[in-house]
This record gives sequence, structure tokens and C-alpha cells, in this order.
Amino acid sequence: MSFLYLSVSGQTKALTPIQSKHVASVNEVPGELIMHGIPVPVLSFAGSMKAWRAQGLQSCIAPTHSSRVLYAVPSIQDLFTSLSTDGDAIKIHSVEIHDVETAKQKPARALKHLLKLNHVNYSILYHNDRFHNHMPHLLSSAYLFGSDATHLSRLYEMEEKVLEPWRDSPEEIAVDDWREYLGKPEYQRAYLDFFEDELVHHSYDWRKVVEMYLYSGGRPLINNVVAGLGHPLIHLGYAYEMSSRDVAIESLAMTATCYNYLHKYIDDHSYLETPPTYQTSSSLEILHKIRTDKRFDNLFEEPGGDNLEIVFKDHEDAILEHWRAWAITPDPVKQLEVSQKDAAAIFVAADTEKHDFFLVHLLTTSHAIRILLPFVPSRFHVSLVRQWWLIVVGVYVAQLRPKIEPDAIRYYDVKGRNWDWIGGQAINGKWAEETHFIKALRALKEAAKTWGDSDEYYIKAAVKLVDDFKGFGGFGEQAA
Repeated sequence: MSFLYLSVSGQTKALTPIQSKHVASVNEVPGELIMHGIPVPVLSFAGSMKAWRAQGLQSCIAPTHSSRVLYAVPSIQDLFTSLSTDGDAIKIHSVEIHDVETAKQKPARALKHLLKLNHVNYSILYHNDRFHNHMPHLLSSAYLFGSDATHLSRLYEMEEKVLEPWRDSPEEIAVDDWREYLGKPEYQRAYLDFFEDELVHHSYDWRKVVEMYLYSGGRPLINNVVAGLGHPLIHLGYAYEMSSRDVAIESLAMTATCYNYLHKYIDDHSYLETPPTYQTSSSLEILHKIRTDKRFDNLFEEPGGDNLEIVFKDHEDAILEHWRAWAITPDPVKQLEVSQKDAAAIFVAADTEKHDFFLVHLLTTSHAIRILLPFVPSRFHVSLVRQWWLIVVGVYVAQLRPKIEPDAIRYYDVKGRNWDWIGGQAINGKWAEETHFIKALRALKEAAKTWGDSDEYYIKAAVKLVDDFKGFGGFGEQAA
């Protein structure tokens, strides 16, 4: 008889003794389970589940290995609960969930069928794998603003013109090698097929599949959902808000194929162990310091998406200094509220010739986090918000640090216009076919609903966006 220990995020917990009569075979593999400092063998299932549970054991499927192999451990949920505290939780209510899978109204049925059509026909990455399929974002946002079935179909026909059909991957992905192809966009179809196969193994419960693959292992995928300019995070938000199985599986495939260097800043806690040179809970205060930081002077001749990786590669120390400076307060809910208001200012009130395409993603990723927090295990709440702040700092520098002027929103005259007027602009206005414009309006409206809008900050931001919008800029000489 021996004890097992489980290491979770650097903390080690002793588990209940395992009785050898329940072990059929043993194979050593690397993983989170360790026994006296060395990898613990994976234990193949033996005996009836009833016998196992009589010993106080539960089964925990390990996604990195065969789904038929199980770790013999006490209730994993109880264990994780004991290793995290409610202090990690950002407790906010869920937004209204629109279950398009079961809704009977014609617009909802149209949305369901169009999402399925996109899922079957079009890849999640296209244009040399640089662009992301925004179809679910566009259709869902338009639906939430009140689009009817005819309008949704028209949007689909418009958006599909730029998309590309699925192409075969070099090979299939299996349960024992699924992490080997992370960050390889040529495997996007293989990842989609793999996660759909996992749906079958879990009775088509997409939430179980998402929970298994996002939150498991020493380097969980949830720690890299801001890769790809946050599109995996945004996609996942729409999956939960619309309760869409297809969009959820796409979000997993997108997270896997967009996987990149940003994961290390969350996975490796040493990046946060360096004492910050200054601290504040104000994100706009930090952005002002970044704007005046001479280390970022003359880095780039023009803004654009290619700048972001260069910023982290060549100027990591300076970027992380400002990232660490953002102090999480004892009231993280209030801090989230303030950060969402700041996200609105970063996009709507940036002093740029046109609204910046990359800055809008800082608003829509903040919106996605607000959607997801009620569904994400509390132990990941703070790190998820830190991920958002990481790309805020990086993107802000990459886009040449424009001046942010929140007073331009605060004192804006809405001239009696309200959210009904905004909805009309989102559906029938000049820019009603511009995906990111509609998504931004939707994010502002939901923020107002979440936090209240007694000072009319969000409606002012939305009206100002409609009044000032002339298309997106910030691309430099790169293709849009």
C-alpha cells in the first residue's frame, strides 16, 4: 500500500491509499500524478466500479492518454476545491443563455441551421491561416440585436464569400497524441474531428468535453485562449451564450490550432514572481505609463498584427513589467467592472484616424470573459483576467500606443438616442454587415446590462462609435 500525491498548480496534496488488488496493470507516464517525487503509474481499470467506489475512489479520465485508462484518485472535484479558495472567484451572475439547439422561434431555428452550415462547410482559419472564421460571432450578435431569419440568411450569404472550405489535415489526431499538434493550423480539421469524436464518447455533452480539454493537465488549454488575438476566447463565449455544441467544438479546435508562446506567461508562475516595479489597479493608469515609456519609442513604423509577436520576443522585460503592475484588488468583481469600462475607452476613445481593428478585440475579449466567468472553475478566474491584461499591454504597444481619452465618452451628447436606436443601427445601419462593429456594440450593451449604466457611459460609448465609425484601421500595410 502506498500514497499518491497530486500536484496542482505547484501545490501538492496527499491522497487516499490505493489498494493493489484494484490495479490490473501499471505503465509509467509523465503527468501531474507523482509518488514520492517520481511520476506515478497510470492505473488501468480493474474490477467493478462499485468495488472501486466502495474504497472511496473515483475515476478521472486523463485526456492525454487513452480514454480507457483511468487515474484511481479520490473525487477530483473535491480535491480541486480543497486546493483553491473562493478568494479566487469573480462571482457574477450569468448572462441570459439562448439555447438555439432547442428554441422554436423562427429566427432561433434559422440561427441554429446557419451555424451548422458554417460548421460543416467552412474552416475555422483561412487566408493562409491568418484570419479566423467569425460567422458565429456575426450571426449570434445580429440575432441578439433582434435580426429575423431573412436578415440572418443574408448575413450568412455575405460572410461566406470570404471563407474557405475545409481541407484535409496531414493525419488524424488521437487521444494519446492530441497535444503534439498544438499550434499547427494545418491540423485544424483533424482537431475538429477529434473533438467531435470525443463528443460521441461523452454522450454528446459538449460541456463535459470542453471541461475535460480546457482545464486538465499541467498546461491546460484555458491558459492560452487569448492566442490568435483572443478569437478562441471569443468563440467560446458565443458557444456558452448561444448554448451551441458546434460553436463549442470549433472553439476547442481553434484554441488548439492557435496555441502559441503566450501560454508560458500563465503556465509558468515564475513570470509573476518577480516583484513589480510599481503597482496600481487602474488599467488606464498603466497604459498611460506605457505611452510615456521611452523603451517603446520608435519600435515600429506602423501598427499591425505582426508587431505583437515581435513585442514579446524583443521587449519581453518591459512588457512584463507593466503586466505585473496591474494589482488584483480584494474586490475583483469591482475591478472587472472598471476594466470593462476601460476596455470600452481603449477602443472607442483611442486617438486614431480610424477605429483600430486590433484594439476592438480588447473590448470583445473582455466581453467574452464576462460571459464565461460563471461557467469557468473559480481557480482559473484570476488567471483568465490576467490573460486579458497580457494582450491589452501587448496589443497597445503593437498598435503604437495611441492616446486614450475617456472624457471623450464621458461628455458625449447622445441626443436622446438609446439602446433601441443602437439595435437599429446594428441591424439596419450603414455598417450592419461589419462583424466587429456589431460585436463591439453588443459588448457595450451587455456591459451596461451587467453593471448598470447610471452615468450613461456605455450608451454614450455606443452612440459615439456609431457616429464616428468610418471603417477599421490599424493594419499598416498588411492585408485586412
